[in-house]
Amino acid sequence: MKRDERPIRILLIEDNPGDALLVEEYLEEYILRPELKHVERFNKAEPVIQNEADRTDTDIILLDLSLPDISKDDLIEKIRLLVKRVPVIILTGYGDLDFAVKSLSIGVSDYLVKDTINALVLYKSVIYSIERHRFIRSLRESEKRYMDLFELNPSPMWVFDAETLEFLDANQTAVDMYGYSKEEFLTMTLKDIRPPDDIPLMQQVVDETLEGGRSLKDSSTFRHQKKDGTIIYVEIRNNVIEYKNRKAIVAIAIDVTEKLSHLKAIEEQNTKLKEISWMQSHIVRAPVSRLMGIIDLMKTGELDMAEKEQMLDFILTSAEELDDIIRDISSKSEGAFSDLNLEK
Repeated sequence: MKRDERPIRILLIEDNPGDALLVEEYLEEYILRPELKHVERFNKAEPVIQNEADRTDTDIILLDLSLPDISKDDLIEKIRLLVKRVPVIILTGYGDLDFAVKSLSIGVSDYLVKDTINALVLYKSVIYSIERHRFIRSLRESEKRYMDLFELNPSPMWVFDAETLEFLDANQTAVDMYGYSKEEFLTMTLKDIRPPDDIPLMQQVVDETLEGGRSLKDSSTFRHQKKDGTIIYVEIRNNVIEYKNRKAIVAIAIDVTEKLSHLKAIEEQNTKLKEISWMQSHIVRAPVSRLMGIIDLMKTGELDMAEKEQMLDFILTSAEELDDIIRDISSKSEGAFSDLNLEK
C-alpha cells in the first residue's frame, strides 16, 4: 500500500502513553512521514498553540477529552478559540460521547471513539478535517476580500433582494451620499430612494438584470432621491449574485449630477453661440447691405443736395441699427462666455 507522502504536521494532546503510541502507529500506516508533536498536558500545549510560528506549523490537533489539568468546561472555551486557527479532532471514550457530540456545535472537525479507531478511520478523518478547514478558511478570506472591496469602495454600493427589493447591505459611501444610516437602509427597499414616478422604470431594469440583459459593464442614468428630498442623477451598474442564500443584486452607483449640470450648461452656451452666429450672418447683413447700396447711389453723382441729405439720414439710421445689433451680439457673447467660466 502506497502511503501519503505529504508532510502532515500533527499536534497530539494525550496523557495516556499507550493511546499516544497507538495513534502514532495508526498514522504511520497511511502517512509516510507524519510530523507528530506529542504533549501530555493541555498547559504544555498552550505555548505551542499560542506561538504564531508553531501555530502555522501545525496542520491539525488531536485532542484527548480526559486531560488531568483542565476541566471539560474550560476545555470547551479553549477549543472554541482553537478551531478558529486549526482543525481539531476529539479523541474520546464512550463515557464522554455526549460531550464530544456537543463539541461539534462549536466547530470541532470530528470526534473519534478510541475503542473504534483504526488506521484508516484516523487517516480519513485527519485528511478530511485538514481539507475542510482549508476550504472554509479560503472561503472566509474570499468573503473578507469581497467585504473589503464593498465597504472601502469610494462609490456607493448596496445589495438588495431580487424579489422583495429589500436592502440587504449598503456601504459607508452610500450612507454618506444618501443621508440614511446603515440601520435605516436595512429597513428600506430600493423604491425608497427613487422618485415615485420612476418606480416602473426601476422595476423594468431589475427584471432585465435578472433575465441576464444587464451586468456590471452596462450602465444607465437614473434619478435618485436622498433622505432630505434632494434629487440626484446616478449611473447604476447591476449584477446578480447570491447573498446569504438569497438571490440578490449588487449595485454600484456613480453620482453624475454635476456632470449632467455641466453638459446642460454647455448645451445652453452652444445654443447662444448658434444664435449669435445666425445674427452675424443674417441680421447684420440687412443694414450693411443698405449702407452699401446708399454709398453706391451717392457715387453716381446724380443726387441733388436734398437727396444727399436724405441719404445721409438713411446712413445714420442704418449705422444706429447696426450699432444696436453689435451691442446685442456683444452682450450675448459676454453672457455665454461668462456662464462657461462660472461652470469651470
